Amino acid sequence: MSTEALGSLALALLLLLAGANLLGQVAVRLRQPRVVGEILAGVLLGPSLLGLLAPGAAAAIFGSGGEDASTVVLGFLYQLGLLLLMFVSGAGVRNVLTRENRKPTAWMLGLGTALPFLVALGVAPLLPLHRFMGEAGNRPAVVLVFAIAAAVTSIPVITKIFHDLGILHTRFAGLMLGVAVLEDIVLWGFLAVATALASATGGAPGAGLAGRVALHVGTNVLYVALAMTVLPLLLRRLSRARWNVLASGSPIAWLMVVFLGYVCVAAVLDVTLAFAAFLAGFGLVGGVSNSEEPRFRAAFDALSRVSSAVFIPVYFALVGYRLDFTRGFSVVMLVAFLVGSTAVVLVSVGLAAHVSGFRGLDIVNLALTHNARGGPGIVLASVALDAGIISPPFFTTLVLTAVLTSQACGAWLDFVLRRGWPLLASEGPVQRSGQAASGVAAAQVERR
Repeated sequence: MSTEALGSLALALLLLLAGANLLGQVAVRLRQPRVVGEILAGVLLGPSLLGLLAPGAAAAIFGSGGEDASTVVLGFLYQLGLLLLMFVSGAGVRNVLTRENRKPTAWMLGLGTALPFLVALGVAPLLPLHRFMGEAGNRPAVVLVFAIAAAVTSIPVITKIFHDLGILHTRFAGLMLGVAVLEDIVLWGFLAVATALASATGGAPGAGLAGRVALHVGTNVLYVALAMTVLPLLLRRLSRARWNVLASGSPIAWLMVVFLGYVCVAAVLDVTLAFAAFLAGFGLVGGVSNSEEPRFRAAFDALSRVSSAVFIPVYFALVGYRLDFTRGFSVVMLVAFLVGSTAVVLVSVGLAAHVSGFRGLDIVNLALTHNARGGPGIVLASVALDAGIISPPFFTTLVLTAVLTSQACGAWLDFVLRRGWPLLASEGPVQRSGQAASGVAAAQVERR
């Protein structure tokens, strides 16, 4: 890489990193999810604005596509940010399925998730799916992605919202995270099926194609099963082995070695890499017992802070960069999918919450939070676009739906807490923890 090319790449990273973090902080100050500002930074630097006003400068900074050095490196950082996002999310999966939440979790998973998924599967044949279809040209894969997008819930975004509002310690947060954890595991399995169908499209027809799909899906299922059961136990033994100098002397390096190992094995087996990264986090930190967690918690927190400040914001900025509102964007598609999927989710989760014994405001809080698509919605769109399953207009629709539903969730929960209303009637008024509570008290004094 020449000095000029390296300078252009450094400038691109500077703009993406600074823009994502600055606008992310602005979004937080406006009581919006940070991801909204990070994506907006990419939109401003992408073809929707900078590329439209100064296409030559945009190409010189961010690359012109193909084998251009900046394009290749930014593509790698995009994938790395995605994998680290899923890795961090997987590590957050722990101790959420308490006894009091098991019944409502089962109902919300069985109705609140399954019903939107099944409704989307039933409605899909009535839609002009050719407008949603990507280069792979596989209709069943598009239908699966459409159904997943209608049902998915965001673990990273609702966790961040709960943290910012100081309510992670509540039963409400534990219930929602428990549902999201189980739901995302199931839905990522369906995404593995969709990518298998897309990747097998070019194969031999008939039984040959069916065999390739069956092999791919079987490999994914086996990988997931081992990663959820056997590998966490194996990693626990390896991390405590005396000869393992990485785990004892450089735990951050050990975390990265395991993370990259999961991804490498998944690549060889043609397993969805994003889900492999999620399972790596689960196996290392998320799935361990309480006695094991402190061993790697400090190292993981350090890695998480760097990822959350650098690589993940750059990923979301590049997601925004890929949104092109000047070509192929359909307002009708966005409004129809956003309104239709939201209505089905709210009704389904409301029904599940009612059957579980919740009433009134409890149902509203649970339904609006469950509808936040956030990170997984964006990851789903990214993986499906890269696999050639969906078209760029549908990619834009899925990303904007994820952003708008997350905004609605954060704004509503903040409103409820400021009014002094309970998130769940059984908990009573919420006592916010940490800086969130201090910030609310300061704001109340200022208003007085």
